[in-house]
Amino acid sequence: MNFLVTLEQMRLSIWVRESGSLLAFPTILFMHTLGMSILAGGSAAIDLVILGVWPKAPVKPLERMYPLMWLGFWINAITGTILLIADATTKLANPDFYIKMVFIFVGTWVLYTMRRKVFENPELDKGPVSDSAKRLASVSLLCWFGAIVCGRLLAYVGPVSGLAGDK
Repeated sequence: MNFLVTLEQMRLSIWVRESGSLLAFPTILFMHTLGMSILAGGSAAIDLVILGVWPKAPVKPLERMYPLMWLGFWINAITGTILLIADATTKLANPDFYIKMVFIFVGTWVLYTMRRKVFENPELDKGPVSDSAKRLASVSLLCWFGAIVCGRLLAYVGPVSGLAGDK
């Protein structure tokens, strides 16, 4: 717990948490939301095409979205770390945070696996999408939806930020 308090007392953490500047918490949270929309939105678009929501849409051209989705991932990794250290004692005491991390790790693994197993298939777009590709797309949708829901719930379940003296 001392380590978490030390993280919260870093100058960056205090600035993010307590500054009235729009460049502090509001901008970091906006960037986190933007990164999430790029990553989860791009992944959802690919997943829905693979699942047949747009049956005539080719899958292979969607591979071009991967660099953008990885950019969204890194934006989220950086901004999420900043938001975490600014409120470490609260977030790291919340089981919801760990559930969110599981969804993110599995979703990232699925993203990587889909690129290798689905997009590197030379038969892609020459016939129906494989059942294994559809399973990966379903797991991907579940993971990103779960990560988003858990992320939102962090503000409402478990320990509440700013009440360290009231615990």
